[in-house]
Amino acid sequence: MKKVGKITHYYGKIGVATMKLASSLKMGDRVKFEGHGADFEQEITSMQIQHEGVDKAKKGDEIGLKVSEAVKEGTDVLLV
Repeated sequence: MKKVGKITHYYGKIGVATMKLASSLKMGDRVKFEGHGADFEQEITSMQIQHEGVDKAKKGDEIGLKVSEAVKEGTDVLLV
């Protein structure tokens, strides 16, 4: 599995996490959240850059994504 980024913030009320990308990511990709108490996989179904919906994002982008479980700052995100 390849690391695609790290969680930078989690908004519990809306179930959205922000992350800094270490490589590109696109809608439909399957990712695994690992570390800091998180250990689950999900498909990317909602992704935003600056509150605008996007289908793909590149290395260095800061994205927001809907997550199915709570995650903490520093959690690694891996491409499955």
